[in-house]
Amino acid sequence: MQEKIKEKELFPEVELHDGCVIAEGEAPSAVQTALVPVDVRVEPLCEVEKKTFGARLRAVMKEHFSAPRIAYMAIFTALAFVVTFLEFPIFPQASFLKLDFANVFYLIEGFIFGPVEAFVSILIKELLCFAKTSTGGVGELANLILSTGYMLIPAIAYRFKRGRGWAALYLVCACLVQMGLGLLTNRYINFPFFFGQEVGVATFNSLWTFILAFNAIKGAVIGAVVLLVYKPLARFIRMTTARFDRRMAAAKGRRKHKKNAPPRT
Repeated sequence: MQEKIKEKELFPEVELHDGCVIAEGEAPSAVQTALVPVDVRVEPLCEVEKKTFGARLRAVMKEHFSAPRIAYMAIFTALAFVVTFLEFPIFPQASFLKLDFANVFYLIEGFIFGPVEAFVSILIKELLCFAKTSTGGVGELANLILSTGYMLIPAIAYRFKRGRGWAALYLVCACLVQMGLGLLTNRYINFPFFFGQEVGVATFNSLWTFILAFNAIKGAVIGAVVLLVYKPLARFIRMTTARFDRRMAAAKGRRKHKKNAPPRT
């Protein structure tokens, strides 16, 4: 008796419309498959996985690229692009090192929305700069690496621990990362491209202290500006985003109510 119960548990049966019975472990014939009730039939696993992946992808796209976020991403990208025209050198000995405040907008965007949105803005801004470049894209590649490295740690870490003190700590870490990446990108990308391998190495060895000091100053200045303007700007952006979401939800509710309303006679 116990063996029959165990066998039934291992191979549960599905009753067909005509009274036939098949075990789950068996492969039904075409006729038996047609007789299985519709609500009992199971979709193939690959189809379920496709639907699950599609639903997850739509949820991710909706989370990161909603209408308010796209609007603010466009604003931050445009501002970052405009301030590149206001860059200025710090050290006369290394006049190619110019300070601009584009990273301010990337950091604010990363703090408010997250690293995905900030990286998209960085990428679009560098593509815009590529259209007017005189460096063959090498300078834009180096800026992409530096800006992404500077933004990533604060934007990711701020998801888990918030507050002005934590933000200041994340910005210090970002400054250190930028200093290291500044040395690497100039040593292995910028100088070899513009001066050749041998001359580039010699030039880098004579200027690396200026590169290190420049990125330290740039990281500290941008971090200070972000700490000053982030809170009031974040409150404004969240308020406008929430207001937009409420209006969209109300409009969606009105459309649904109108759709379900009985037709007028």
